[in-house]
Amino acid sequence: MKRAITILTALALLGLVFIPALSAQKTVAPKLQGTITISGAWALYPMVMKWSEEFRKLHPDVRFDISAGGAGKGIADALSDMVDIGMVSREIYPAEVQKGAWFVPVTKDAVIPVINQANPLLKEIMKKGVKKSDFARIWLQEETPTWNALLGGTGSVQVNVYTRSDSCGAAETWAAFMGKKQEDLLGIGVFGDPGLNEAVRKDALGIGFNNINYAYDATSLKPMAGTAILPIDLNGNGKIDADESFYGNRDAITRAIAGDKYPSPPARDLYLVCKGQPKKPLVKAFLRWILKEGQKFVPEAGYIGLAAGKVTQALARIGQ
Repeated sequence: MKRAITILTALALLGLVFIPALSAQKTVAPKLQGTITISGAWALYPMVMKWSEEFRKLHPDVRFDISAGGAGKGIADALSDMVDIGMVSREIYPAEVQKGAWFVPVTKDAVIPVINQANPLLKEIMKKGVKKSDFARIWLQEETPTWNALLGGTGSVQVNVYTRSDSCGAAETWAAFMGKKQEDLLGIGVFGDPGLNEAVRKDALGIGFNNINYAYDATSLKPMAGTAILPIDLNGNGKIDADESFYGNRDAITRAIAGDKYPSPPARDLYLVCKGQPKKPLVKAFLRWILKEGQKFVPEAGYIGLAAGKVTQALARIGQ
């Protein structure tokens, strides 16, 4: 036996026998395949679509079934096990947590006020903006003020107010800016982000609100054709100062949000929600990828990346 071992050792030294080193063996990761179902917030829909496309480039055997319909639908579908993941664009309620809602933040954006570019007082509106207290007059009072009154003058140019008809994070977040809930908002109800922007675009006296990626054109990065972003007079001095003027294009407002120049709310985190901590390896792998490699796609999609601390906390919640 000793002689045989000696011969093998000698042959190995001469390169005639290959003895694999167990410590150098590489573990091959299991192949990812299957379908991930996702529904919910319009705010997150473009970002999740982008993430799914990039993830499939790495894992072509993975399929996605993604639909938008509002944050209310996202949380309801997740809690009823109709989907693997719900997209939610508002804070998760304690009652939802009690029902099993498990969630992680994945990116950040904001809700912004939108008006028609053909508004007869547009030049003055863009110069003076609208105070936070005046938004409450627009969306919370039965008697809507005129555009003239909002600008501190007299006249009869009416304000036509639009809001969301579907349960959604955008309306909840916009209402929270005024210290209220979505059900407190008055106005003509319109379904979905695209629908609300279109309603304002067709009404010269209209005002509404949109998530950033529905207020700006994805190609030009300018406000959607026929609309203008209504600047908020944050310091209440009756004019839009240089450090309050960041609505000209999508990149400018996302930089403002990242720099905490735009208030929260209506700036907010966006969440992905599951019923209980996810157990499916495919879902966990996708969520972990979003919080790691997926964050590099956030700026180009018109969103704001998470702070490093939030990413670390979210990864810890997902687990291995």
